[in-house]
Amino acid sequence: MKDFNTLKFLDKFKYVFQKLGINYEIMRKILQIKLIMDGRRAPTIINNSNKKEKDDDNKFMKSLWMYSIFGIFLAILVVPKKSIMMQMSIFFGILMFMLITTLISDFSSVLLDARDKNIMLTKPVDSKTINAAKVIHVFIYMFYITIAMTGIALLVSLRHGVKFFIVLVLEIILIDIFMIVLTSLIYLLILKFFDGEKLKDIINYFQIILIMVMTIGYQFIGRLFEFVNINVVFTPKWWQYLIIPVWFAAPLEMILNNNYNIYIIILSTLGIVVPIASLLFYIKLSPVFERNLQKLNNNTVSINKNKAPLGERLCNVVCWNREERIFFKFAYKIIRNEREFKLKVYPSLGLAIVFPFIFMFGTISEANSFNQWLNYMVSTKYYLNIYWAAFIIPTLIMMMKYSGRYKAAWIYKVMPIKEVAPIFKGTIKAFFIKLIAPLYIIESIIFIFIFGIKIFPHLLIVFLNILLFTVLCFKIFDKSLPFSKSFQVTQTADGIISIFLMLLLAALAGIHYFSTIINFNVYVYMFIMLIIVLVFWRKSFNISWEKLK
Repeated sequence: MKDFNTLKFLDKFKYVFQKLGINYEIMRKILQIKLIMDGRRAPTIINNSNKKEKDDDNKFMKSLWMYSIFGIFLAILVVPKKSIMMQMSIFFGILMFMLITTLISDFSSVLLDARDKNIMLTKPVDSKTINAAKVIHVFIYMFYITIAMTGIALLVSLRHGVKFFIVLVLEIILIDIFMIVLTSLIYLLILKFFDGEKLKDIINYFQIILIMVMTIGYQFIGRLFEFVNINVVFTPKWWQYLIIPVWFAAPLEMILNNNYNIYIIILSTLGIVVPIASLLFYIKLSPVFERNLQKLNNNTVSINKNKAPLGERLCNVVCWNREERIFFKFAYKIIRNEREFKLKVYPSLGLAIVFPFIFMFGTISEANSFNQWLNYMVSTKYYLNIYWAAFIIPTLIMMMKYSGRYKAAWIYKVMPIKEVAPIFKGTIKAFFIKLIAPLYIIESIIFIFIFGIKIFPHLLIVFLNILLFTVLCFKIFDKSLPFSKSFQVTQTADGIISIFLMLLLAALAGIHYFSTIINFNVYVYMFIMLIIVLVFWRKSFNISWEKLK
């Protein structure tokens, strides 16, 4: 059986594990098997394109170069010496965001895996050893990801001195521990109150909320600092104690600038005490976590047979023939119920909710009050930022062909279907009604509150442009039957096409913006877009069975 250098390094700490009451030999064997199996799993950050890859190729290791490219930007933040508090707050903020989103997207299945105990507790393996293997398993991969993202930055940090370098290394280790423990404790809180399928849904929705909160949070990191002439000055405020990245920036400020202000000391103490305390707290609550984890085995789903979801009831409105309605309902149920599909797609919805607003945050600091900011926004064309809500459409159309249960796609071949158009039309309309339309409606309501009712016609035009963009995405991507491919065979070419499609979306937004400058009649523009959308939706789905891949 293949051995790993990571495990050989772990052997040096065998005595420590044994002192903690962990059966090291069994833990090592569990980790060895898990690492071999993980080599076959493609991380979320990459789209694995080659179906002919060998099974023993480690796809995770191949993804690290992408994290390394991202690490170049982190290294740039470490180079200057003038505003170390600001630089390192942003550095740690970005690092923590990347780590926690990676944990959520790629390692939730590990943290929430209840199958190990069902199998191994029937053998002479104790619960403590299984839990230790689970934590070390996640930490090994977090270590690789962290090194990939911070390796260049650590080398650059040597220009500030060896002491700075050592403290930065220790803080990165603490952040890794803290992110793993924080994620686990959040899941524990959810597990405490919910079970079964409801719990799994809450975890999916929580992933979206978490990404939104983390994304918005970085907008406030810049608000921690006041710019005075050329220099950046840290202005202490009580609420800064709640901003986690600042805790870890404080010790580096203390070392580099000999700043022993009471604020810096307290923030530095929080950066050390909180991660260690959270780890001890997690260890103490680990048995409770494992007991509640068994709730995941409860797959009972309560079904209300008397009332279909609103989306399914809209089926008769948006679908114009019987076959189309059948595939609408089929796709709608898969989008709503398939766990792996939601895990791949739903987190991106959180970013789509945030992005239209995130580019307006910079204007808030220019206003003296919220009312003044609203008055300023009414006179601008920032409402066109709502086009950012459509940036997830290429991803949704691309993911439409994938499913965790793709082997059931044989059903398409045995059904008495003469044309494929109803399959694609029904599926895309289900995607639109379930995922895109609710998001757009919510954002439109908020935009009307900010910019006034006068933008309503423009919001209708944006909606028509999104409909057009959706069908254009479908036309450009390769055609495969919905939910007929494994997630493991995602094409890298799709990622390149997505970049082109984003430029296409920018062109649609640019044409809209240009129409407002030349005062082109908004209702004439709306009518033209309506005709274009109807033509494209009518003509774009005439595909033969032979052209499907």
